[in-house]
Amino acid sequence: MPRERSLQALTNALQRLVTRLESDPSLIEPDHLRQRLEALDRLEAYFSSAPPTASSAGPLEPVYRRARAIFAKLESLNSERYQVIRREIQRGSPPDPLLRRMHSLETDVAGGPANRMGHDFPGYNFLDDLISGVLQFEDPGGEQISKDPELLFYQPTPARHIFHLIRVAALTASDVLVDLGSGLGHVALLAAICTAAHSVGIELEAAYVERARQCAQTLNLDNVTFIHQDARAADFSTGTVFYLYTPFLGSILSAVLTRLRHEAATRRLRICSYGPCTSVIARESWLEAAAAPEAQHITLFASRD
Repeated sequence: MPRERSLQALTNALQRLVTRLESDPSLIEPDHLRQRLEALDRLEAYFSSAPPTASSAGPLEPVYRRARAIFAKLESLNSERYQVIRREIQRGSPPDPLLRRMHSLETDVAGGPANRMGHDFPGYNFLDDLISGVLQFEDPGGEQISKDPELLFYQPTPARHIFHLIRVAALTASDVLVDLGSGLGHVALLAAICTAAHSVGIELEAAYVERARQCAQTLNLDNVTFIHQDARAADFSTGTVFYLYTPFLGSILSAVLTRLRHEAATRRLRICSYGPCTSVIARESWLEAAAAPEAQHITLFASRD
């Protein structure tokens, strides 16, 4: 009996949600992507507690059927929106309008849905759903290489931080952004989409490099390059801006920073960092932070004259 009451209460709550979503015309507006993503999140929470089969649900099944129909419709609308943006990128639309559109879901880091995936750090939000839908990476698959203890587990940079990086670095057509430990290429790809700069991703995991190259090719991006190489051996000579989302620590990070210091002797460099490596970079005497360094935010450093 308690289980039946609990299930009935859950179904009643879902009934109210479904009725509200069915009567909300704003959800079909093309640019109301965030509202649809919020609705999909709420529906998914109910589905995790839904009866496994129609036979076990009995008379409660109709509301779940309506909920699944709404879910499918909202996902389809979002997919259509992602395809519109992909086609604009493929046609080479000017970067400024794309930049404005692609960070239109941005929210305050401390507020509400910003940490929708349940992580205090790095804090993914609805903007990451948009980027995932637009870039549409294929599963890298296969076995990853044996990891050195100083090579850290890969996580993509949250999209809101990528857009913040693009803004604070003020990338221009004369810049070359080098992402060290680029993973699937989120930073390099978005910089290539949203700016006139050239972007280079350097990554040790071959499967990630292949998927990033496929994405760039599909989107017709000719201002981004992905290189399968150890960052300690890569060519830094063309880079003007370097980005590190703590891809490595210890002696590897030290070796890379030493190489960057030598490059800074030939030209002015900007270093953008995110995560625990920021405190290490902040101790480099040849660099000066534009603002107080914080691991939870993008920090911009510039080489001293």
